Amino acid sequence: MAHSPDSDDAFMFYALASGLIDTEGLTYVHELQDIETLNQRAMRGELEVTAVSIHAYAHLADRYALLPHGASMGDRYGPRLVARTPGSVESFAGRRIAIPGPLTSAYLAMRLRLPDFVAVPTPFDAIEDAVLAGTVDAGLIIHEGQLTYADAGLHLIVDLGEWWFEDTGLPLPLGGNVVRKDLGDALIAKVSRHLHASIAHGLAHRTAALDHAMRYARGLERSRADTFVGMYVNDWTLDYGARGREAVRALIARGVAAGVIPRQINVEFVGDAA
Repeated sequence: MAHSPDSDDAFMFYALASGLIDTEGLTYVHELQDIETLNQRAMRGELEVTAVSIHAYAHLADRYALLPHGASMGDRYGPRLVARTPGSVESFAGRRIAIPGPLTSAYLAMRLRLPDFVAVPTPFDAIEDAVLAGTVDAGLIIHEGQLTYADAGLHLIVDLGEWWFEDTGLPLPLGGNVVRKDLGDALIAKVSRHLHASIAHGLAHRTAALDHAMRYARGLERSRADTFVGMYVNDWTLDYGARGREAVRALIARGVAAGVIPRQINVEFVGDAA
């Protein structure tokens, strides 16, 4: 089971990683890597259960199905385009923008908002420095940087989650957990139960789960880490629900229409009727 070394994922997987739920004889080996690395590994089919970007899932649907639990949804917030000086989104057309990876949902959403820019793939935790150094004109911030960019003197150009909501009325689906279909229905159902139980345990034992998550908070003080975790581990994370499922399908459909995703796919959620 692979996921990002971030406070929200650590919170989500706290109970599983700490042996606090019955895994019915299964042993989980946790691998922690940044989301774009996980996207690329999933493209090669290396991982049985992994967090991926929803954008990446659109390229993986032949081999993986979405688990209904574990979503990171931006409910009127999400990846943020920042720059050294204020400006309109359109003023960055044709300019160099640091992105956290070509398979991230942040990149897909940015292409939908501003089709014409030069993408500069950059490790997510080096994007602020690249903007400050002037090696790029702007940067697309994910993870904890969404809360801290102003501390570095950077200016918000657009919050893509807010833009997406204004345009669609839906939350912006950023990340999810997928399972390889060749594990078979019985094992997949077990994994789904365990993931749901782990998320529910964290939400019910917030203090202990946040204690665990603080190891991965990258310098955030506890109050900010708590805010960040609350942004991305909540009721959406327990289950996408009808609106969450609609949001996933809408983002992928728009990505196909924009030519960022090569073809329309059948979005499969584990446990949903065919």
